[in-house]
Amino acid sequence: MIRVLLADDQSLVRAGFRALLDAQPDIEVAGEAADGEEAVRLVRQLRPDVVLMDIRMPLLDGLGATRRITGDEQLAAVRVVMLTTFELDEYVFEAIRSGASGFLVKDTEPEELLRAVRAVTEGDALLSPGVTRRLIAEFAARSKEPAAARSLAALTEREREVMALVGIGLSNEEIARRLVVSPLTAKTHVSRTMVKLGARDRAQLVVLAYESGLVRPGWLG
Repeated sequence: MIRVLLADDQSLVRAGFRALLDAQPDIEVAGEAADGEEAVRLVRQLRPDVVLMDIRMPLLDGLGATRRITGDEQLAAVRVVMLTTFELDEYVFEAIRSGASGFLVKDTEPEELLRAVRAVTEGDALLSPGVTRRLIAEFAARSKEPAAARSLAALTEREREVMALVGIGLSNEEIARRLVVSPLTAKTHVSRTMVKLGARDRAQLVVLAYESGLVRPGWLG
């Protein structure tokens, strides 16, 4: 059973999500929070698998709450999906960098929301369709000089190649076609790379690809 925490200051939004999620045989709503402070407290208390976190909330916004959750080693298994009204919300970039596993627009289709919850539970990153490249482009434009302390020495040449392809926004299937390997082999390479670098999920692997200098601005072709 996938346990979900809803964090949104609008009770009507929470009620809608709860009705949808609780109707699924493999998902249950573990709790609800109306602000970021309450969200962090409930995450520590309930240890949900996924948090659907609104970006804008009182007392502590979703970005601050996400940083507290992803920065707590005891909550390493918790995945945060940011909820936003606009696909290119100014805070989405910082949310991914802060450890969120992805984001969804609030008016997403019910099927997409359910797929999202299941996907992040399995460790996949989630970005609304059509936004991945734009988000990565923005990340590239804002990225600083590569961090010298970030070492990729533990990776094989193939793993570095795969990480670079993840960094420019390719899916496992696209990576498999580019490298002429099976999708399962591509997925295995991605998983091993995340383990070696201590990345929480695919979204963080994209961040590391830029911060290590493995991928540079303009490499989106």
